[in-house]
Amino acid sequence: MKIVYNPAFTKNFSIIWDYISNESIGLANKFRSQLKVKIETIPNFPHKSRKSFYYEDDNIRDYIFKGYTIPYLIDDDKNQILILDIFKWTNR
Repeated sequence: MKIVYNPAFTKNFSIIWDYISNESIGLANKFRSQLKVKIETIPNFPHKSRKSFYYEDDNIRDYIFKGYTIPYLIDDDKNQILILDIFKWTNR
């Protein structure tokens, strides 16, 4: 399955990266690379994560990474995983 990033994810990830980089660019880059590795494993077991708490669709799952929620859509018709967003649970 192909991984596709929704513009909302890209925008919100950029905000998070900027926030972390204010403390340390090294930590921000480490966060980015670790998250990328984790996201790239999703197609191996796309149903492993819990059904989304924020969406009513069974094909949307919530991947939790270091306190952040990354909802993603399993789109079997297009053979892709759509990474929808990234946020802290306190922001919802």
